[in-house]
Amino acid sequence: MANDSTSGFSSPLGATVYDEGVNFSLFSRHATGVELLLFDAMDDVSPSKVIAFDPVRQRSYYYWHLFVPGLKAGQLYAYRVTGPITPQRGLRFDAAKVLLDPYGRGVVVPSGYSRLDACQPGECATPAMKNVVVDPSQYDWEGDQPLQRPAARTIIYEMHVRGFTRNPNSGVAEDLRGTYAGLIQKIPYLQKLGITAVELLPVFHFDSQDCPPGKVNYWGYAPISFFAPHPAYSSKADPLAAINEFRDMVKALHRAGIEVILDVVFNHTAEGDERGPTLSFKGIDNTTYYTLEQGGERYANYTG
Repeated sequence: MANDSTSGFSSPLGATVYDEGVNFSLFSRHATGVELLLFDAMDDVSPSKVIAFDPVRQRSYYYWHLFVPGLKAGQLYAYRVTGPITPQRGLRFDAAKVLLDPYGRGVVVPSGYSRLDACQPGECATPAMKNVVVDPSQYDWEGDQPLQRPAARTIIYEMHVRGFTRNPNSGVAEDLRGTYAGLIQKIPYLQKLGITAVELLPVFHFDSQDCPPGKVNYWGYAPISFFAPHPAYSSKADPLAAINEFRDMVKALHRAGIEVILDVVFNHTAEGDERGPTLSFKGIDNTTYYTLEQGGERYANYTG
C-alpha cells in the first residue's frame, strides 16, 4: 500500500490487511456518523480505542473508509453507527450498539454475550460479539482448487458439522468431537461409503441464542455473519482458529476427492423483526441490508 493516509479506500469492503496496517470499509447509505471500535479481548464491554470516521475525508458516496497504521491480523474490532431513528421509514439506528462488520471474515463470541440485552435499545451491559481481522494471505492452500465432477456422478452426504462427530461412537478424538477438525478424522469413513460431496448445514456464524428460552440453536438457521465460519465448531479458542480450521477441513476434503457444498440462508438473519436484537445489519443501515414486507415490520434479507 503506497498511500499511508488514514483516509483509506472504499474497496474492498470489510477489513483488509496491508503491510502498513488495516483498511476498513463499511457501506451505509443513511448513516450520519460511523465509529471504529478496537478491543483488546473478546470479553471486553468497552473498546480500548474509538476512531471516528471523518464524514468528508473518509466517506466516498455511501462507503465509509479508514486506514489504521500498525494494526495486524488478530485485532478485534466492531462498529457504532449513528443515523435517523424513523421506524416508519424502516430506519432503526442505535448509536450505542456495538455492531458486527457485514463483511467480516472472523467473529468471536464473549462468554457473557446476551441476545436479550441486544434486543433492548441503548448500550448493553454485557459484552457484544466482535470481529477479528483476518489476513487471507497468511494461509497456504497448497494449490488446492475446487473439484470438477459431473453432477451425474456426485453422491452427496448432507451433514451437521457438530452432530456428525459429537457422539463418542463417532470414534473421533474427544477434544475434536463436534468440530471442523473432527470431521477431517472421518474422511476415510466418507470415502468408504463412496461419498463424493458433503453438503454442510449452516457453518457461517449464527446466533446460538436465537431459540426458545432454555434451548440452544442447534441447526444454525439464524445467520449473522455470512463470511465468517461459526467459531463454536472450532477445536481451539484462538480468535483466528475457526477460519484456519475450516480451511484445513475444506483442503483435506478436496484432497480426498470430496467436494464441499454449503447450505446458506439468505432470506432472513438472527436479527429477525423489529423485536429482535441489533447485532449488525439493522444498526448499520436497515433499509439497505433488508427489504421490508408490507407493513414495514417484518424483514427479509436483502441479497441484491
